[in-house]
Amino acid sequence: MKHFVILTLFSAFSFTAVSQKPGTDWPVFRGTHNLTGHTASVLPASPVLLWTVSTGEGSKSSPVISEGIIYFGNLKGTVYAVSPGGRIIWKKETGSPVEAAPVIHGDKLFIGAGDGVMRAFDKKSGRLIWSYSTDNQIVGSANIWTSSKSSGLIFGSYDYYLHCVDPQTGRLLWKLETENYVNGTPAVMNNRIVFGGCDGMVRIADPLTGKERNRFETGGYIAASPAISGERAWFGDYDGNLYCLDMINGKMIWEVPAGKGSGAIMAIPAEGRDILVVGNEDKYLYCYKSGSGEAVWKFRTNGRITGSAVITPSGVLFGSMDGNIYILGLQDGKKQWSFNTGAPVSSSPAVSRGRFYFLAEDGRLLAFGTK
Repeated sequence: MKHFVILTLFSAFSFTAVSQKPGTDWPVFRGTHNLTGHTASVLPASPVLLWTVSTGEGSKSSPVISEGIIYFGNLKGTVYAVSPGGRIIWKKETGSPVEAAPVIHGDKLFIGAGDGVMRAFDKKSGRLIWSYSTDNQIVGSANIWTSSKSSGLIFGSYDYYLHCVDPQTGRLLWKLETENYVNGTPAVMNNRIVFGGCDGMVRIADPLTGKERNRFETGGYIAASPAISGERAWFGDYDGNLYCLDMINGKMIWEVPAGKGSGAIMAIPAEGRDILVVGNEDKYLYCYKSGSGEAVWKFRTNGRITGSAVITPSGVLFGSMDGNIYILGLQDGKKQWSFNTGAPVSSSPAVSRGRFYFLAEDGRLLAFGTK
């Protein structure tokens, strides 16, 4: 990922927004397809490091979880499947750096790479099922849209397009042209796709046809992923501004500066509280009211924050390039717990079954829980 702000939202506007339930999987970046970064799972009161798996290569990917198995990639281009006990089940080479998190759907794992190829693997064996080529690198994660009659694997590429392919075959269903790189992950909810681009546009599109329904223009690149809940979308740009957008009419509801410089990356929890948490490359994690953009608190780390946070009933969980993993109180932003990994952390966490997982940039997967 490049420069952006990282957001996590706890929105009271809609109870239709999906949150990850306790004991369930984490099959996609930020946990749910609307990219809220919220889980109802309670973290341990005093987490301990349970195990680590070292890949021997750097990583900027984030882990996902399906049926207890943890999946991720690294900068060498290797995709891993790791058991809940820390044993490598399989690993497969793509031949090109992997920065994106995988996405799991059914029996398949999908992941893009720097060679511009989206690959589908059998999640149990690691067997390559199909591959689909774009004309430039894929940095962001894919997402899945499903209906009663059809489904699509949706992802952006540096070839300026948002692509949608059949998850079963890899056949192109449609692609939507933009005016610059598509770096982030598209958010999907209620027959809408919302995604930003380095052309400074947030676009709202029809997932079945790829037809653009609406757009909103900012003054800066939108390299990070949005989050959506109800009829609203939250996103940030490369200049460090944070926006709340009405998805029906494409009009801005509010705009605030989320720190100095950089752009905004977010994660949004969606049941009960009007809270939004945003990380930035200025080393701060900020908390705002999601309805108004009013500032609530901020917490300073000693490094840039380049991965999305997760909000849990236990607090806000995130990593920093200072090498620490933090849990903060949601109400006051005070530190409840931290752990020094010994390497920068640009990963977003995955949370499942009372455990959480991070990737450090030196290529280690770290598992935390209760002994």
